[in-house]
Amino acid sequence: MCAIRAATSRVSFLSRTTGGFRRAFRAALDRLGCLRVPSILALALLHGCAPLPSLDDRSASTVLRDTSDTRLGKAALPMVQAHPGKSGVFALADGRDAFAARVLLADASERSLDIQYYIWNGDKTGTLMFEALRRAAARGVRVRLLLDDNKTAGLDTVLAALDAQPNIEVRLFNPFVHRRWRVLSFLGDFWRLNRRMHNKSFTADNQATIIGGRNIGDEYFDAGQGISFVDLDVLAIGPVVDDVSRDFDRYWASASSYPAGRILARVSPAAIAEVAAAASRVAKDPAAVAYMQAIADSPYVRQVLARQLPFEWAGVQMISDDPAKGLGRARDDELLWTRLEEVFQASTSELELVSPYFVPGRRGVEYFSALARQGIKVTILTNSLAATDVAAVHSGYARRRKPMLEAGVEIFEMEPEYSPAPTTAHGRLGSSNASLHAKTFSVDRSRVVVGSFNFDPRSERLNTELGFVIESPAMAQAIADAFANVVPARAYRVRLNDAGALQWVQQRDGKEIVYDQEPRTGFWLRAFVAVLSMLPIEWLL
Repeated sequence: MCAIRAATSRVSFLSRTTGGFRRAFRAALDRLGCLRVPSILALALLHGCAPLPSLDDRSASTVLRDTSDTRLGKAALPMVQAHPGKSGVFALADGRDAFAARVLLADASERSLDIQYYIWNGDKTGTLMFEALRRAAARGVRVRLLLDDNKTAGLDTVLAALDAQPNIEVRLFNPFVHRRWRVLSFLGDFWRLNRRMHNKSFTADNQATIIGGRNIGDEYFDAGQGISFVDLDVLAIGPVVDDVSRDFDRYWASASSYPAGRILARVSPAAIAEVAAAASRVAKDPAAVAYMQAIADSPYVRQVLARQLPFEWAGVQMISDDPAKGLGRARDDELLWTRLEEVFQASTSELELVSPYFVPGRRGVEYFSALARQGIKVTILTNSLAATDVAAVHSGYARRRKPMLEAGVEIFEMEPEYSPAPTTAHGRLGSSNASLHAKTFSVDRSRVVVGSFNFDPRSERLNTELGFVIESPAMAQAIADAFANVVPARAYRVRLNDAGALQWVQQRDGKEIVYDQEPRTGFWLRAFVAVLSMLPIEWLL
């Protein structure tokens, strides 16, 4: 999902409008001061080509499997034994439940936490989650934290402080050697730095794991005041957990994973104390207190504490990319996309696909169009231009809509509507506009794929990804029902008029509202996307 996004923090330097681009560019020039362009380029190339530290004598560790006697193990064992060969899965569609699930696992862990993420923000929920890891380590839990380095700007001191704590080890995937001028590093090392680890997993005691689309940050857990992501994770117990743990070991030991101590500057005891103090201030902030109280009062937490969580028991297969993909060394048969193709090819009647950053490319258009012409019902839900948080990616999708509609593919684009969130005496807990971030596919109402894979060139060829293939008619039916009953009320249906032009149809109170241009967008944003759609950048999106 976006090489422009991965290469420059989700195209934040481009912003979402041409005005944002001008402001970002002007600010960059101001920071550079009186340096001349040749000097800047020379400096960038020097930093970009700076060698990575050696991985010699890097510590080795693997999953701890003797955990059946832990609290999590004792809780899971009777259920797993009652469903031989199957794993229990529970969908986490609500952001606050998804946050609670992670904190509960961290607090319940006794032996190990293996955690892998693309983004971990230093905001309210990110800080609270860091604190959960510290608490676990203080109890003697071994914590291994593997973060992609693309979005860690501003967190060096926090990560170094974590890494300095006993029982915690932090590693960075495809790290930036020069910590300040990250964007300039791309000029000298673009080939490596353009490849990111997009996997997301949170595993406690090798007994329970969470995988899916969410990163760690307020916008993923309905805890901020800006955009709120509509997302999906899966909590799992049973045999598939060990598969996730073994996959974590592959990434932890890969040639792209560097111990934080070899990349980050060492922090002083005073700096470590200040990080802890800052975290304490965040935890005591009224907004954080109100958020945590809402979490504690949620029905999900009550179900967990009462051991009444209704797991769906099904055959679950973990699929993931070989971590060598992070260096461009993985074979096609080692790619997650190859496995997904097999799942899609098994479709005989219908396919529902949810992807926030949908960039099918020419080959994808041909593939979905061929399915539709064979009589297979293909329905796609992605973000509208008004809802997406990365307008540049929309440019790679917009040019591909018309041929798919002509072939009979149904397309819905999510509206940027306000996402309700609870209120307390301290004010609103959640955020305003909603943006789709879930990545899930349903095949023939019998099989579901949930994970980190966006249907775009980045997920296919550049970023590493992780997901579950779940053989569950019940979950697949729930997705089909959502497309039939919920999606039409929350998304624009895209269609072609009699003249072959695009139209967006909105359902309101039983009536249709028809738009002849991208709804709720301005001229300059549409022009920005139109210009980008003409550039040869689709392979980066």
